[in-house]
Amino acid sequence: MSNELKEMSFWEHVADLRKVILRSFAAIVLLAIVFFSLMPYIFDSIILAPCRSDFVLYRWLCELNQHAAILPDFCNDRFEVKLINIQLASQFFIHMSTSMWIALLVAFPYVIYQLWTFISPGLYAGEKQHARGAFLAGNIMFFIGIAVGYFLVFPLTLRFLAEYQVSEMIPNQISLDSYMNNFLTLNFIMGLVFELPLLCWLLSNMGLITRQFFKTYRRHAIIILLILAAFITPSSDPFTLSVVFVPLYALYEMSAWVVKPTQKNDDDNDATETAPRQ
Repeated sequence: MSNELKEMSFWEHVADLRKVILRSFAAIVLLAIVFFSLMPYIFDSIILAPCRSDFVLYRWLCELNQHAAILPDFCNDRFEVKLINIQLASQFFIHMSTSMWIALLVAFPYVIYQLWTFISPGLYAGEKQHARGAFLAGNIMFFIGIAVGYFLVFPLTLRFLAEYQVSEMIPNQISLDSYMNNFLTLNFIMGLVFELPLLCWLLSNMGLITRQFFKTYRRHAIIILLILAAFITPSSDPFTLSVVFVPLYALYEMSAWVVKPTQKNDDDNDATETAPRQ
């Protein structure tokens, strides 16, 4: 631990932490103001894009469907989800809250960097190297999860639920609040789910799990991930289920790869290497 950190008093640490919080808060507020002014364009071009039949995933699946007839029909050019607003102040509050959420998302790397500048003086050189790599990997995986949620999971969920009818006498009228709640929830959940390898790596360094854990419970994990994929996209066709299941299972295998191997296996390998040949 550095001498500079030892010489700092408690109130000096509090002052540094206050600077970190103020800088992070200022960055989020400034970005929120910018996104508030751009929100009509963001809504039309990004947030509401999955509501139209020309969304990039639908066009890609339509082209793929011409070569594989087992896929669901995504070539319906008449698909369109029209949202309605049933509360007087919903549009205004959603305008504000969405601006803040997007600002928080964009400012997330900067906030992590500010936290890093606060805690890094108290780390050893080896700890700094590992922590820096963990922060970088965590940011990358989080945004990959957001992208998977936006381009894959949410559009498939929206398409299924928007077209599903328990009776033809009951038309679907989706409210703006319901759409935004599902949009934000699914995307941020996918961002957090993609942090699973980082979480497993941290637990492995703490000695709580090893690679043998993933080998032992792989069958259980497959069943749980299938249930989770069916819950995220409640579709009856196997293609949609597999599209969500495959990334989740890939995360499971990636988590097994980044954790430390079992000590028993290491000891067996060492014994094999050092044993004299007959």
